[in-house]
Formats: sequence, C-alpha cells, structure tokens
Amino acid sequence: MLAKRIIPCLDVKNGRVVKGVNFAGLRDAGDPYEVAARYDAEGADEICFLDITASHEGRGTIVEVVERTAAQCFCPLTVGGGIASVADMRRLLRAGADKVSINSAAVKDPDLITAGAQAFGSQCSVLAIDAKRSVSVGTSARTTYSDSAQSQSALGKALGLNWAELRQWVSGIRKRMEALPQRNAPLGTERWNVYIHGGRVDTGLDVVEWARLGALLGVGEILLTSMDADGTQAGYDLKLTRAVAEAVDIPVIASGGAGTLEHLAAALTEGKADAALAASIFHYGTYTLAQARELLRNRGIATRSTVEPGR
Repeated sequence: MLAKRIIPCLDVKNGRVVKGVNFAGLRDAGDPYEVAARYDAEGADEICFLDITASHEGRGTIVEVVERTAAQCFCPLTVGGGIASVADMRRLLRAGADKVSINSAAVKDPDLITAGAQAFGSQCSVLAIDAKRSVSVGTSARTTYSDSAQSQSALGKALGLNWAELRQWVSGIRKRMEALPQRNAPLGTERWNVYIHGGRVDTGLDVVEWARLGALLGVGEILLTSMDADGTQAGYDLKLTRAVAEAVDIPVIASGGAGTLEHLAAALTEGKADAALAASIFHYGTYTLAQARELLRNRGIATRSTVEPGR
C-alpha cells in the first residue's frame, strides 16, 4: 500500500507566514523558521514553502529565507513562488529545497516543465495549480480559453506579452490541449479554471486539461489548490481533487479547505489525493500532526509514519 502524506504549508509574504480566506484577508501566522522547525520536530512528511507574492511582484523567491528554513528542518522541503527559469530552480535546490513548484511561469511557457524535469528529474518538479470553479461546460470539457478582450488584456499583462505575442500563446496552448488524448467527459461536467499570479488572473485554461498536459510534459506531481475552499476550513473541494486525480497518473496533493481531521481523510479517500496539504489547522494549534496521523490510522489510511517495514 502506498503511504499517504500530510504536508503543512507555509505561505510566506514579507518574510512572515500568513494565511487568509480565498486568497485574501491575510493574517500573520508566525516566523517561517520557527514554524518550519516546529513541524519538522512533529515529524512532518514534507513542508511546502510558497512565496505567494513573488510572481505578482515580478521577483524571484526569497532565497535567503529558503536557506534558513531548510537549515531548520530535515524533512523534504518543496519551494514555490517566482520561479521562472531552470536557473531559478537550480538556485533553490542548491539553497536546500528538495522540490521546486512552478505555476505562473509554466503557464507562460509549458516547455519550462520539461526543461526542469530533464535538468533535475521529475521527482524534483511540482506543478502548482490554483483552481477556481467556473460555469458548467455545456458543449465541451476541452474548452481552453476565453476570447474576451478583457480576459486577454489581463492575461497578457500578467504574462508580460503584447497583443501579438498573446495571440501566439493562445494558439500554441490550444494546439497542445487539442493534441491530448480524448477522454470521456460528459456534457455538463463541472469545470475549474487555472489562475496565476497568486490567484489574481484567470487564464481561462481548464484545470483538468492543464494537469494532464503538465503530466505529459514531465512534471512529477500536482499541487492542486481550490481557491473556492482555501482558508474556509469547510473541507476540500473533493470533486475538483478527484477529477484531477482520475485524469493523471502522477501524485496529486489536495490543498485548500482543511478545517478538521476528517477533511484530511476525505481528501485522501473520496478525493483520491495522494497527499493532503493544510495550513490553518496546524498553524494556530487546532490540531497537531500526531493527531492527524492517529485519525488516519484509525480510518485505515496508511501514512509514512505508520507503514511497516517491507510493505
């Protein structure tokens, strides 16, 4: 049996761990070094460090914060935010990251996924997807982009592309999506759009199709965050997580909405996720990692700390 993972997440802004609701209303949750050290001492399977404003502010991830955070913990560390090149990935891996997570830059240039996987291996490559529920699809689940001038203007600005370059990008991404093997998605299927720049810009890309393309290009796992559920503590978007997990053959990390330990169990079973990422319930002391592992064990869900040798 493959063990499931529990991953505390550190969303970092201005050198502090923060947490909000639906990507807004951020409040302080502590010093990243102290928080990381606490989770490491509690036996976290992994820790995820996300510089949540790096892409929007047009800068790289704060390497020195990553270095100090990595020095405080010995469990695997995934780092994301502002990663725009293979050189950025290398810099963060050398700073102590075990995996790098790309989001906005991968949307602009999907070949970055392949380049990173070829340079460092798929096991170091994570595709982060910020997903927001859209209208039901009435004609095709493969629709990939809105042609409205407003949508294209906002996206072009976010990606740093002029009008002609954006049209070329749209054409290229459509061709990639259309080349994917057809899958059976019934009419009326729920749809989620991919957002970038910390959830500020709607790309119009279909989340499930984008995840499939990412897997094809060589990414090792998907970090899937529901913007609708983020910070609400009302539970993960299980339909979203399950839709992506059933569409790809790589691990999917469920993110956004954990409010109880039962929510973690639901993400790993009904949601078919391979790992559950959470922030608020651990940051503010509502639950501990030990309590989470105990509940999962009682539900018959194997975690890394409960798998017997040789299994």
